[in-house]
Amino acid sequence: MSEIIIAAESGADISPELARQYGIYIVPMHVTFDGVTRKDPDVDPQEIVDYYNRTGKVPKTSGSNIDDFNRVFDQIHKEHPEAQILYLAYSAATTVSYSCGVLAAKDRDYVTAVDTKLATGGQCALVVRMAQMIAKHPEWDVKQAAAEAEKLLKKTHVCFVPRKLDFLRAGGRCTNAKALLGNILHIVPLIDVKDGILMAVKNYRGRFAGVIERVIRDYTEQYRLSREILYVMVTPGFEDALRSVVGLTAEKLHFRKLVWLRTGSVITAHGGTGAFGIAGFENDEETGEM
Repeated sequence: MSEIIIAAESGADISPELARQYGIYIVPMHVTFDGVTRKDPDVDPQEIVDYYNRTGKVPKTSGSNIDDFNRVFDQIHKEHPEAQILYLAYSAATTVSYSCGVLAAKDRDYVTAVDTKLATGGQCALVVRMAQMIAKHPEWDVKQAAAEAEKLLKKTHVCFVPRKLDFLRAGGRCTNAKALLGNILHIVPLIDVKDGILMAVKNYRGRFAGVIERVIRDYTEQYRLSREILYVMVTPGFEDALRSVVGLTAEKLHFRKLVWLRTGSVITAHGGTGAFGIAGFENDEETGEM
């Protein structure tokens, strides 16, 4: 069977270390500051926070375009001329990336695209698991790998919680009054990714450390998450004390491994300062295994 190479957008928040380890190619998404557009991986997430603190605005974000995909697909094909490319896409419901990737792949019979219907750590979790599965099954062709990805995405879950509502207000995603009231009363929404769409499904109230613990417990129970691995995404400003809360809660719930992901600039622009999220895999209802 020919080699299978995975590509995914930078919004998956796949760390450089994971990308190198599994040979994953990253297609850049974009952020725009005052009319100047830059590639997501070229922007330190702290710049997003500093820009908001200075201007009261958040930069606009945009997906990967056709040229971005052409460059990455060309690079892979040049470096691995016999390989098939499996493009595991950021949720098509939230960005133009998937449609651009499909257009770039139109005349390339070596590219297969799958809409993961996920974002940030959820997409990362799926991409890494697929890389591991492909390495374990060298007999797979790209069609079989894509079919396995379609199965896996249905069992992959991701959510995040903003520390405050300021960035959502600045980005037009909630009103000034709602943001002010939420910050005063310490109310934050749980943003769940359902069928590719980011939805505020529940509000939590209280000190953020307590919110973190309840979110991890509730989400783990709701989706019967496998205790094998838990991905944790954090934006700039997430304190060490809160990392300890995450670690202790995960330990109490018997998670065997935590993978910490530092969000890129695209996700930071949505989550704001000190936000966190989790992603994991749903257990099989009968066997209890992933």
